[in-house]
Amino acid sequence: MSNPKRKRTKYVGVYVRESEGRLFEGKPDQCFDITYKIEGRKVWEKVGWLSEGYGLKVAANIRAERLRSVRHGEELPQEKKKIPYFRDVAKKYLEWAEQNRSRAGQDEKSMYENHLRVFDDKRLNAITSFTLEKFKTDLKKKNLAPASVKNILAAVRQIFNKAILWGMYDGPNPVKGVKMPTLQNERQRFLSFEEAALLMETLKANRRHKNVHDMSLLALHCGLRASEIFHLKGRDLDFNHGFITIANPKNKTTRHAYMTEAVREMLKERKPDNPDDPVFCDSKGNPVKDVSNAFQRVVDSLKFNEGVKDAKHKVVFHTLRHTFASWLALQGESLLTIKELMGHKTLSMVQRYAHLSPSHKRTAALSLEKAFRDHTAQSENSTENKAF
Repeated sequence: MSNPKRKRTKYVGVYVRESEGRLFEGKPDQCFDITYKIEGRKVWEKVGWLSEGYGLKVAANIRAERLRSVRHGEELPQEKKKIPYFRDVAKKYLEWAEQNRSRAGQDEKSMYENHLRVFDDKRLNAITSFTLEKFKTDLKKKNLAPASVKNILAAVRQIFNKAILWGMYDGPNPVKGVKMPTLQNERQRFLSFEEAALLMETLKANRRHKNVHDMSLLALHCGLRASEIFHLKGRDLDFNHGFITIANPKNKTTRHAYMTEAVREMLKERKPDNPDDPVFCDSKGNPVKDVSNAFQRVVDSLKFNEGVKDAKHKVVFHTLRHTFASWLALQGESLLTIKELMGHKTLSMVQRYAHLSPSHKRTAALSLEKAFRDHTAQSENSTENKAF
């Protein structure tokens, strides 16, 4: 259908078009348009149809209102910024995350692809706290861990915050009205020396598990996170000083992990010729991005998780890092030392290891008692000597 030609009317700047297929009261329906100038630029605006209640007089009044707004520098309706779709803000956010978040924004991208696309066709003002509460319930139904649900909601909060900061949106952040999941996911289980030795021997016995064995060794002996192991490159290995540089850790603060003899020998075999190449690659030469499920199969074969229902007490790959910290506490290292070696931001994050060294508290108390007894004995001897 061709677009009907505008015709002038008796009102200045008001035009009318007759529809070729739309009828009103037995006659072709009429549409009214107005035109005016903004800073010398001619602007056209559709007012509406006769069948919708618009007419020449109404169109002329609307044009007069527009001229008044232009004269006083007020914002016109068609100039008002449209609220963006979630997908458009998310796209810009992911571009930002690639340059500014750890792991080049891979975690944020994964959360968007797997969970947040459900909001793509919604404008930001259509995503309310109630919408997100329902979304949270749906995530729980998928049996996602509370920590995962919290991270996904935090990503939504970040997207809204950035939209506001970048001037794309001036509404409220709906995540503020959502109750975040309560986390009770601190690992309790750590391996005994015997269990750790058995696990490492079992992994080493099968050459197909070499990657898993070597990554497990790094987690157990150096306390590295899985993500830190995946990102290790040749340039991060300093054999002269015996340390590993963790250049892109979770808390964005570079730290050093120290090589044990076993780790040093393993890394010498793995050190790539090109310092920019990853230390761990799969059979196709691609950088390793996750821990093979072979680790969990070996754990299951050793029956470490037999009969265990509570996730906090199950042995998983992260248990090795927790074991590293627990062993440090058991041998009497300070919480400050454990904090630095683990790469935590605050002492509160390693407070859970304090209970593992009760003998040192007892020793301190007994030492105080001994000092008191010694002081008392000296005082008594001094009194007796004075008597003579």
